[in-house]
Amino acid sequence: MGYEIHITDDYLKKVRKFIKRHKDMASRYDKTIQILRENPYHPSLRLHKLNGELNEYYSVSINIEYRIIMDFIVVDKIIIPINIGTHDEVY
Repeated sequence: MGYEIHITDDYLKKVRKFIKRHKDMASRYDKTIQILRENPYHPSLRLHKLNGELNEYYSVSINIEYRIIMDFIVVDKIIIPINIGTHDEVY
């Protein structure tokens, strides 16, 4: 069984804005979400726990430039995306 992804209204607004600015990333974003649902530990996502002020969150890579910040609740197999953008934008 895969993971459940909870999309908040705030995150949905960020995704729409991101896709509007980066139309070429739409299919890559969809693929990243699909992989995340199936197996968040897949090596291509480069899942890692964050440090500093964001130490309660995790990050996955859409590609070398773009990231998704998320709350990753392992016990309940729930993933809550929080932010999307370049490394500098989300960290």
